[in-house]
Amino acid sequence: MKETTKNMTLAAMFLAIGLVLPLLTGQIPQIGNMLLPMHIPVFLCGLICGWQYGAIVGLVLPLIRYAIFGMPVLFPTGIAMSFELMTYGLVAGLLYGISRWQCVISLYRSLIAAMLAGRVVWGIVQVILLGISGNGFTWQMFMAGAFLNAIPGIIVQLILIPVIMVALNRTGLVRFRKRQPIVQEVET
Repeated sequence: MKETTKNMTLAAMFLAIGLVLPLLTGQIPQIGNMLLPMHIPVFLCGLICGWQYGAIVGLVLPLIRYAIFGMPVLFPTGIAMSFELMTYGLVAGLLYGISRWQCVISLYRSLIAAMLAGRVVWGIVQVILLGISGNGFTWQMFMAGAFLNAIPGIIVQLILIPVIMVALNRTGLVRFRKRQPIVQEVET
């Protein structure tokens, strides 16, 4: 029960950070779109609290931001972003949680896999939503939206998230761990 309460509290904190962080970069939309400020707390939530919490925070964050601030525009951006962020929290948390060793290397593996999976999900949702509305979603639009325009944000995430996790490990708030090898006793 204590762990659940801790994770729920942390997830609420990450949700609050995700609501506020875009306000710092939102004054200049081009910079905010490139730095992807809502992604960082979702990744951290998945890594620290677990995939369930990361997925839920990722799913609701863009929807709540739209309800409060009117941004991101709900259709198609906000809806596609909800599925993308849900995938980030889910995949990063799941892969990191099942890693044999929780260290910087498994952290990078989890982040990169989650980034790729989230961008694929974003592209699929965009194709569906824009297809319903009678607009097309081209390969060029996918590459620009998922990768080219996002390069600064991807770089920030790949630097900042491991730095935060290492700092949390050093303070003892979130520990990297090694699983003990399974030792089978051999009967003689």
